[in-house]
Amino acid sequence: MSSERIDPTEQHPVVDFACRLTQRLEGLGQAALWSMSSAQKRAALVELARGEAQLQGLRLRLLAEAEASEATVDSGAPSAADWVASQTRQVCRDARSDLRLAQRLEDLGVLSAAVAAGAVNVAQSRAIVAGLERLPRTGTWAVTEQQRLAAESHLVELAAHHDARELRVLGRRVFEVIAPELAEEFEGRALEREEAHALRRTTLKLWEDDEGTCHGRFRIPALHGQMLTKMILAHASPNRPGNATDTLDRASGIDPDLPTPVRHGIALTQLLEAIPQAVLPKAGGCSATVVVTMSLEQLLADLESAGVCTLDTGGRISATEARRLACRAGIVPVVLGGHGQVLDVGRRRRLHTESMRLALIVRDGGCSAAGCRTPPALCHAHHDTPWSRGGHTNVGSARLLCPHHHRRVHDPTYQTRCRPDGQLTFHQCE
Repeated sequence: MSSERIDPTEQHPVVDFACRLTQRLEGLGQAALWSMSSAQKRAALVELARGEAQLQGLRLRLLAEAEASEATVDSGAPSAADWVASQTRQVCRDARSDLRLAQRLEDLGVLSAAVAAGAVNVAQSRAIVAGLERLPRTGTWAVTEQQRLAAESHLVELAAHHDARELRVLGRRVFEVIAPELAEEFEGRALEREEAHALRRTTLKLWEDDEGTCHGRFRIPALHGQMLTKMILAHASPNRPGNATDTLDRASGIDPDLPTPVRHGIALTQLLEAIPQAVLPKAGGCSATVVVTMSLEQLLADLESAGVCTLDTGGRISATEARRLACRAGIVPVVLGGHGQVLDVGRRRRLHTESMRLALIVRDGGCSAAGCRTPPALCHAHHDTPWSRGGHTNVGSARLLCPHHHRRVHDPTYQTRCRPDGQLTFHQCE
């Protein structure tokens, strides 16, 4: 840090607080943490996170004010962010990003108040700001200031239950909250623009070194990235059928103890080897199978009609892209309102069918344990009422669980509760 110190005789409360804070933290540097009880540790972690959010909010406010008042101009630095980066040895890019966020927070009263109260952290703030900036200010779908305020308030409320990653997804769909009658067409057109832009930016570069290894870098649209992810997970999954007595998973030939990136790299080589030459297209095309949820009206509409369809990977594509895929790729359409396959076989069989798993994938989107993000390809189909106790094999009494949470749900030392949203929480028995 800089050798410049704050004069403790200054009377401004922020200066006084900064001095007292550093002094108190220095005093706690060698505090014995082992003597804290489990309850104290949990409480302290939560309170420190809240305090950190408040402290970060204060720092951002001060950074924006320093830039507006030119408090650092005498140093010759281009901006307050550059001065802070130099004095505190931060990465300049990160400091400038903080300044941009601080300046945006100046115009967002609801979000700024939530940050000051410690209810929203910096990562969540970035996600909320990104969602608000996607709202159009001009054109057919331009939103009013009242709608923008409603969107801001809605996302701040959601921050109480969702992390930054989830807020970014919700922020992309906030138009549904302020203008539900226009949301379908707006998001459909937006997805079409993003897909066209992603296609123009698609690249692939491969090169070999002198040690027999090929390196590569690619950039592809999100849809195709999710297709590739499903293929890699399927090849790398340790749950593929094989000989349980073998050290290696003989179905995949991949050592389950290898690091995940290594397993995925090997899975990619297997994927390339597994593509039969006879099925390779002579022209453009793809052989991926994804589950697309769409309405019957969307499926039958003309190619120019806008709309939004959902993938079982959690992604979203435009209805135009889904209809194009239906003409040339292997997809499993889950058409809402159409006729489906039988999803209840009662006691006649124990294992769930492929159709049932597809329905579970569409419904659960992955592990149904609260806070778990394990994708569907790595999950088990679990009977809520065990088969051994008379449980039935159907979608209504089943859920997807990752191997870890599947073991937890059968562990008698844990109590399992089902939340109203269908997700499970686990509590260790006293």
